[in-house]
Amino acid sequence: MDENLWLVVGLGNPGPDYSGNRHNVGHMVLAQLAERLHANFKNHKTAASVAEGRSAPGGPKLVLAKPNTFMNVSGRPVAALLRFYSLEPSHLIVVHDDLDIPFDTLKLKVGGGHGGHNGLRDIIAATGTGDFIRVRMGIGRPPGRQPAADFVLHDFTSSERAVLPNILTDATDAIDLIASDGLTAAQQRFHAPS
Repeated sequence: MDENLWLVVGLGNPGPDYSGNRHNVGHMVLAQLAERLHANFKNHKTAASVAEGRSAPGGPKLVLAKPNTFMNVSGRPVAALLRFYSLEPSHLIVVHDDLDIPFDTLKLKVGGGHGGHNGLRDIIAATGTGDFIRVRMGIGRPPGRQPAADFVLHDFTSSERAVLPNILTDATDAIDLIASDGLTAAQQRFHAPS
């Protein structure tokens, strides 16, 4: 396995109807990261769109992947990508929305369960492990009695969109730092206190 190679998966749903949804924040981070790497997404045989690049000459190589499947069946493309690039789950970074974290908050961790997130649930089932790095993008809880499933499939509000670029940049920077200096260094700089 190439220790200088990382698979970064941004979770979301395919198609323009979902592009601004809270559930698609993983795709938003990868779009920003691809721009930074001057990389373009191309369809890959693993049922994902893939872009590759390095954020610095001689730095770690990042394989950015957005499964072309819906969120709840993200596992098959992720497992196929790990096999294709001969990577262990320890070199997998999954970027996803998290209802249990306040909006505009970033948390980084390795391992754990799925916490009710269907994308994570399917990745854990397909790879046989939860021991991968998670970049958890806080989207907050739904207001009032709005069901969580409806909340995540709605676009960010105008006030949220005003500050969203900041958290997307933090997540992009955190991924770069995880790949170059490790999770602990990234947590010390970006992980919000509990």
